[in-house]
Amino acid sequence: MSDCPIVRIRPYQLACLICRAGSDETAPPDDRIAELGRLIRERPDTPLMLCANIGDAYAWQDPGHDEDTAEGEMFNRKRDLDILQRLDMAPGWVLPARVLIKRMLLRMPTVANVCGYDTVTAPAWEGCARAHSGDYERAVAKGFEPHLPPRPADEMAAEKVRSMSMVEAATVVRIRPHILVCAVCQYANDARPPYAEDNLPELLQILLKERDVQVELVPGADWDMCAPCPYRSAEGFCVTGRVSGAGVYNEMKDLEVMQALGWVYGDVLDARAAYKLILERIPTAAGVCALTKVDVPEYSVWRDACSTNPIPGAYEKGRVQLWEAFGCEGAV
Repeated sequence: MSDCPIVRIRPYQLACLICRAGSDETAPPDDRIAELGRLIRERPDTPLMLCANIGDAYAWQDPGHDEDTAEGEMFNRKRDLDILQRLDMAPGWVLPARVLIKRMLLRMPTVANVCGYDTVTAPAWEGCARAHSGDYERAVAKGFEPHLPPRPADEMAAEKVRSMSMVEAATVVRIRPHILVCAVCQYANDARPPYAEDNLPELLQILLKERDVQVELVPGADWDMCAPCPYRSAEGFCVTGRVSGAGVYNEMKDLEVMQALGWVYGDVLDARAAYKLILERIPTAAGVCALTKVDVPEYSVWRDACSTNPIPGAYEKGRVQLWEAFGCEGAV
């Protein structure tokens, strides 16, 4: 996506996009909001910059008033800032469209007193005629799918077959480091082949049969293991998490694991020896795969499900179960 230009939008345009998804009326097919919707559906990870007329230290990003709606300059200025305040964002911030949509639905469940007010104090503050229609709130109840369609089931099933054919024949499997640890959690939770969403249980079973396999440590949502995942985008990005923050927190997990084990990207390791080292040197997921070092709010791109799991939990249980199978010695 390095070739994908940043798209400047107004915060209210995201609210309008969501509002339309809750309306039964036919929307104009060629206006700015429809264009934005098509862009997000076609390239959900397009970087969007939220721009608002605020001046002062943020004047560098002021968009001007060409895209103000008919409610007037003052209302448009305040509505944009109301939305940014609820998103806990500053003017000029850039995030992938997918993250912004999810953050919007999570942080702003209603447009009450944002797009329209309980009390109208002057014509300049009448607000949007649709603010009290319930369309926005109905769209929030529908969730992400109107804006971010899920990955097709037949595509994932085909990728499962194709990737497993490769894994079963491979002597070197490409894998991002931290999901070697994820496989231990899955094992504790009784994930066994065939497993629809990734190929980790299959890889672990291959290794438990003591077949010689090497792993090459690579960044990102590697195809070898993640090909069938419902949270792997068309570009090969990992988009798990409540606001699809995996592009941030999974990279941190990879780096935490490699630091703990003395690895770097590009290392090619004997897979069984790699698991022996993991089990011996990583006694707990806390602070490694569970990013518990810093408290973050639920809408943060750093918030992942593993950080809220109980410790000790699945990893610690799986570590005990696999300890002897991978040749570890002494007490667990």
